[in-house]
Amino acid sequence: MTAASEPARGAGAPAGSRTHRAPASTNAKTSAAATFALVFGVAGLLSVLTAILAWIGLILGIIGVILGIFGLKMSRRPGVTGRGVAIGGLVLSILAVLIGLGLAAGITTFVNNEGAVNRLQQQVDDLRDKLD
Repeated sequence: MTAASEPARGAGAPAGSRTHRAPASTNAKTSAAATFALVFGVAGLLSVLTAILAWIGLILGIIGVILGIFGLKMSRRPGVTGRGVAIGGLVLSILAVLIGLGLAAGITTFVNNEGAVNRLQQQVDDLRDKLD
């Protein structure tokens, strides 16, 4: 096809048809709660995945869940966008909370198991002997 035979942009769909979409409103603002939910969700998930900072990630995840819920509620208001951002933050925050709780339960179970603690202590002692 040559440029002359190609239809012009927007041609072929009348202005009132369903395929024609009006540009997004320039006054719409993204919900701050939704944005912060996404930030807290990402930070919480990264913290939990380090395992050392799991307790911080758990707290950040809980805050992210709360902000995600507020972000979803705020995105229903006219002139406010951010529903997708709020859902993303909510999903990441819930993952951070679930993984953090799983790590906490696993660590608690491990620490309360005397045999496992003794095996870990023996391995640490063996490593020290090899280093000396």
